[in-house]
Amino acid sequence: MSWSRALQVTLDTDLAAFIQILQHYAIAHRVTEESGAQVLWVGSAALAEQVEELYQQYQSGQLVAPAASASHAKMQSGYQTLGLVAQLRRSVVTAAVIIACLLVAAVTQLGADFDTVRWFTFNDFKVEGGYIYFQTLERGLELGQWWRLWSPMLLHFGVMHLAMNMLWYWELGRRIEYQQGKLFLLLLTLLAALVSNVIQFMFSGMSLFGGLSGVLYAVLGHCWIYQRIDPQASYALPNGVVAMMLIWLLLCLFGVVTALGFGQIANAAHVSGLVLGCLSGGVFALIARHRAA
Repeated sequence: MSWSRALQVTLDTDLAAFIQILQHYAIAHRVTEESGAQVLWVGSAALAEQVEELYQQYQSGQLVAPAASASHAKMQSGYQTLGLVAQLRRSVVTAAVIIACLLVAAVTQLGADFDTVRWFTFNDFKVEGGYIYFQTLERGLELGQWWRLWSPMLLHFGVMHLAMNMLWYWELGRRIEYQQGKLFLLLLTLLAALVSNVIQFMFSGMSLFGGLSGVLYAVLGHCWIYQRIDPQASYALPNGVVAMMLIWLLLCLFGVVTALGFGQIANAAHVSGLVLGCLSGGVFALIARHRAA
């Protein structure tokens, strides 16, 4: 493994409690003595930045060593010790995407207000005589409405649709942000939104669709494949999560979810998001393994 320097402290600094925190987060590390100082090493440069931030929080009293009797489930999560404010500071992109979705849900009344919904759909539209008339994608781009390539990810129809997407993005998005950084999560989110929206449009044509589900399946696929190729504590998903999400995807694909009254499902967005995320996780995990070799 190629180690990255995370901290350098004096020899008389007691790192025992902080080492317990690293063990709590299941962060692989080692400590060496160099030139009269203690040096803490971790497995990647991105992780080194996160550990440095954890140490600052530890020094300020925001973070304390976990009790020896902490449950195994709590130790695996890696997020329980931090308060909400600290978690938000560490998960800026994850929180920003969720807040944006919540704001759009409020102004669109969860998809009920067509006057505001039309500003976030892939194709602009108008309602006349009980019929919806869509503007072509080409016309929208001619008018400079480029945001429509991404904005459907912010649009949700119903409380359950919104709640499930927000909960899973919070759980999965911050894992990526913690392990690979804010910029990486932002770029993956925007790319997944673009790909899933375009693919959904290609399959369904001009129609009303929206939601963060395409992005959600992308971050799921990224964490899943990355963990299988280059295991990381941050990407270790609870047992059954991937299976549950894949089963849900199959139920959507075979029309079971629609038959149960959940409305039309953007299956093309889900599948394309998952494929993109799996490719992303595979590529970057292989890069990480190559660098560590």
